[in-house]
Amino acid sequence: MIKNVFYIKNCRFHLYDENVLFLCGSFRLDTMAGERLVATLDRQKLEIKVEEHDLPFSLMQQKGTLTKQYYAWVQLPDDWQQGSRLRIVQYGKDGKRLAGMYAVSRLKKMQMELAYKIEQVQMQDGQVIVKGWYAEPTHTEITLTSHGKYIPVEVKNEARPDVKAVIPEACLTDIKGFEAAACVDKADAWKLYLNAGNRHGMSRLHPDDSAVFGRLAKIERIAEKTSDSMHQYGIRGTYDKIQRKLLKKDQITYKNWRKLYTPDKKELQRQRDEYLEYQPKISVLVSAEESGGLLTDLIRSMLEQTYADWELCIAAAMDTKIELGTCADSRVRIIRMREQESLAEMLNGAVREASGDYMVLADAKDCLAPDALYECVKRLNQEPEAVILYTDEDKLDLGRRRYYAPQFKTDYNLDLLRSCNYISHLCLVRCDIAENAGYLDPSFDDALEYDYILRCTECADPKHIVHIPKVLYHVRNTADTNKADKYHAEKRALEAHLKRLGICAEVLPAEAKGCFRVKYSVKEKPLVSVIIPTKDHIEDLDKCLRSLEEINTYHNIEYIIVENNSEKAETFAYYEQLAEKMPRAKVVYWKEKGFNYPAINNTGVRHAGGDYLLFLNNDTEIVNADCIEEMLGQCQRKEVGAVGARLYYEDGTIQHAGVIVGLGGVAGHAFVGYEHDDPGYCGRIMLTQDYSAVTAACMMVDRRVFEEAGGFDEQYAVAFNDVDLCLAIRKAGYLIVYDPYAELKHYESKSRGMEDTDEKVRRFNLEIALFQERWKEVLETGDPYYSPNLTLAKNDFSLAVDVR
Repeated sequence: MIKNVFYIKNCRFHLYDENVLFLCGSFRLDTMAGERLVATLDRQKLEIKVEEHDLPFSLMQQKGTLTKQYYAWVQLPDDWQQGSRLRIVQYGKDGKRLAGMYAVSRLKKMQMELAYKIEQVQMQDGQVIVKGWYAEPTHTEITLTSHGKYIPVEVKNEARPDVKAVIPEACLTDIKGFEAAACVDKADAWKLYLNAGNRHGMSRLHPDDSAVFGRLAKIERIAEKTSDSMHQYGIRGTYDKIQRKLLKKDQITYKNWRKLYTPDKKELQRQRDEYLEYQPKISVLVSAEESGGLLTDLIRSMLEQTYADWELCIAAAMDTKIELGTCADSRVRIIRMREQESLAEMLNGAVREASGDYMVLADAKDCLAPDALYECVKRLNQEPEAVILYTDEDKLDLGRRRYYAPQFKTDYNLDLLRSCNYISHLCLVRCDIAENAGYLDPSFDDALEYDYILRCTECADPKHIVHIPKVLYHVRNTADTNKADKYHAEKRALEAHLKRLGICAEVLPAEAKGCFRVKYSVKEKPLVSVIIPTKDHIEDLDKCLRSLEEINTYHNIEYIIVENNSEKAETFAYYEQLAEKMPRAKVVYWKEKGFNYPAINNTGVRHAGGDYLLFLNNDTEIVNADCIEEMLGQCQRKEVGAVGARLYYEDGTIQHAGVIVGLGGVAGHAFVGYEHDDPGYCGRIMLTQDYSAVTAACMMVDRRVFEEAGGFDEQYAVAFNDVDLCLAIRKAGYLIVYDPYAELKHYESKSRGMEDTDEKVRRFNLEIALFQERWKEVLETGDPYYSPNLTLAKNDFSLAVDVR
């Protein structure tokens, strides 16, 4: 039996050759290696040409493991209509199978069928409106009838380049989207005809279709997905996928997610039995005075650890009673302290008595997952140079029954750490780093963790700070924390951190509650060159420039307007007026044909005099007066290479709040469409943080870093050039900062036009392929600033069913 089954998904006649049959399909193992297809008409062998094509990236997430699709072109003889039956047979190393069989009578009917699709039917103001597309080189007439009588129809056409993926041989000029509108009696039913010479199509419509059509389309999509799944995964695999879908596991609850990814008893026993070459001793330090009566739960969670070489050092006052009972174990040590000690002094006492290689500060109310220390030591065996390790966490109710509010963290994120204590628990610190950081400071009793983590990270190489993306710590909320005191203490801790590093900055409240905004001071007021590509659309450009002149408060600035192939006389008249209206504006010309965003911007850089480059779309408008100053303060930091802004659509919803590499198959913006006052997942829309990339619709780059990274790569004419540059900057060792306090409106690109030609579509696909090849390792290992526990199918940071 052939394992690598070829599945024919679509069969139709060639749009331009009436003797060529087109088949589209895929191989279960995603490769044709070792397989061949043979076409016969009765006993006559026919010529068949098979082509391998990449599956469009937008479909890769939908198609599971498939990345390839195959086109088979079957050349029929001139007298094929005299035959009886066409067969497609697959031959492989495992034997042969019949992949498809078509009666000639069916092929004759197929030859007369027009390639079209009805996508939407709706009733509106006494009209039926039908939307869809068709592919046909000759004139196509659309008519509507009811009870055999013709109804006048108004038809509008539009380009539909996306249909090229379905009809690959078609010229884009022969693919038409349509909207047909007619005044009708709502009680009637109708027939829609599409007639083009010898080919035609007909669909029966009903007024209820306005409500039913969406459900029918959904059923069609489900049927298609089920068919694809049967081909890829077989009956058992498809059953499992359908069951998961019915259980809404694509929108999985955290409760169900935990069931999938929490290790069972068998796995925990395997961990206990596993031999790890490096077995450091882990010292977990707590104060019994902060336990709230829940210390026993913590002790039990320690005794359940699958890694055995640990000690729990419990600092307790002389008169504090601790009944270990069944929890008695030589690894549980009670360290008696004088009365009236501060929390810091209590824990410092435990520090002095600890004998481990790594130190953990824990809250006596909380619990560790049974595999917590095992996972940390396992990672240390993989990365022995790690000096700080931290894990994900969630919350646990007092009855130890409900786990909720998981916090899936990023890999080490300096700017997010300066916005809030996102590292928190579980955090292991190698003892030499802890020693260099110094003892816990009693003046920060309400913010001990934050102050301690900040000081430890100051002593560590960022490359040796490791994140383990597993929920290994459970926080117990007991509502005994004074949040105001905690906030002020953490603010002081952050200010002390900046002062120790000699950083001139002000710590302000963030929009996200309980978090911080670090406003870095601008040094020496350097020249900023604002580079604005433009083609016609002078209304947009003028609005952009006026916002820079009238709203922006940073004045050592120049505007490099890069003109690229404008066609309207009023555009050039506007340029002539700029010299008088805005002396800081300079128009330079990019005179190559077509559109190449990187080349246009690189031209602007060559004419720029600034040490800092602000790449800005002509359809943007500054919102806050200190926008440029805010970005410049970030960009002047020696560790930062580029800074991006928070961008809004015209209606105020989020257009850009950072870029996630891998989202949608390549890269995508986070939180698109969120309301402007929505903090997003863990407040991330409103918090300054590091990302892998930001959009160049508004991006400031240190000129020295821009040149070191090689500038924009001109192979990416339209897409992913900004993401490519950001990844090159990161590869050179710099951070990419998303700054939500630089705010602009972005009215979206209008001047470039649509991707509506064969050449543009081909170019776009080539740019995707180039990006996926160049940054293959990043795409495979995952974006370090986006948790593998979160989905890449949506931009809302929801849980991933299949953890990467």
